[in-house]
Amino acid sequence: MFIFRLILKNALRHKLRTFLTILGICIAVTAFGFLRTIVTAWSAGVEMSSVTRMITRHKVSFIMPLPKSYREKIQAISDVDLVTYANWFGGLYKDPNDWKNFFPRMAVDPETYFDIYPEFVLSEKELLDFRKERNACIVGNKLAKEHGFKIGDIISMDGDIYPGKWDFVVRGIYKGKDETWDETQMLFQWDYLNERIAQQQPTRQGNVGWYVLRVKDQNAMPIVAREVDELFSNSRAGTKTETEKEFQQSFVSMSSAIITSLEAISYIIIGIILLILANTIAMAARERTREYAVLKTLGFSSIHIVGLIAGESLLLAGLGGALGLALTFPISAGFAKLFPTFFPIFNVEDITIILAVSVALFAGIIAATFPTSATLRTKIADGLRQIG
Repeated sequence: MFIFRLILKNALRHKLRTFLTILGICIAVTAFGFLRTIVTAWSAGVEMSSVTRMITRHKVSFIMPLPKSYREKIQAISDVDLVTYANWFGGLYKDPNDWKNFFPRMAVDPETYFDIYPEFVLSEKELLDFRKERNACIVGNKLAKEHGFKIGDIISMDGDIYPGKWDFVVRGIYKGKDETWDETQMLFQWDYLNERIAQQQPTRQGNVGWYVLRVKDQNAMPIVAREVDELFSNSRAGTKTETEKEFQQSFVSMSSAIITSLEAISYIIIGIILLILANTIAMAARERTREYAVLKTLGFSSIHIVGLIAGESLLLAGLGGALGLALTFPISAGFAKLFPTFFPIFNVEDITIILAVSVALFAGIIAATFPTSATLRTKIADGLRQIG
């Protein structure tokens, strides 16, 4: 207790310096936690991928369509349990320059899509109403709260990929199976899209964007991928079949340079924390060289001296780290509110909390190492002659 009181008195001896040190560590830990949250949020789709789902897309590019007739042939493969399909719609909702108006809009097969994706939680009535009405749509709970969508509302959009004025009636609001599922999507019937396209651009009808396969055994995935791609190897639209996780990773890899840069910056911040704290502790130890010599003369052991220096370092690191971690949560929540659909899952994960705490404590220990070593090596006579 006596040593702790000395540590506290030492820390408060230069209040401004102590405050600025804690503030610097706080800002650095907040930045570290926030950047790590961006990195984990960017990869959230990869982490929540199913181990029994596969994606079949055009082998040249994801944006190129596949014939709907492929479905029956894929379904006939023995290890395939169920096949559904989807198509990216795009469209412009209200002001396209506002990030809040950008959210995934997809045409899906109403009969099978929700069987393959049980993560979409809907009431039986909502699902039936969605299937009965051609221009019906289902929106995520988070999206509905953001835009005030209610059952029966009409959502109007201007087409970009598919020109024209499009009206959708909200017939269901889904919730995610758990907090890791994206609740910002809008899903509507593929038949509605295909019928409109058949009238306006007949050459584009009968195509889907990609197929989703549910396999009976995840160990059979390599075999399924090979069989599907061999089926269409000589067709006008060759395919590439991969696991859902690989498919999601291909999107993340498009921005790998950004993610790598953010990760690099987060580790540079660790160095900044260390430099801030090391500078403060080194200054304090140098100023108190004479005092430590007096303590040695009075019988204080090396353990006491180590405790004083390391204790002050850990106290500053702990306070700065705790404040920085506390600020990470509201800042992350505010950022998620600004970009609700661009980052549909933006939570500070447990691993980020552990890393932030570990970084602060590690910095506290390392920062105290060199001043402690120098103080212990200083002889009492030399220390007593030290001025300032």
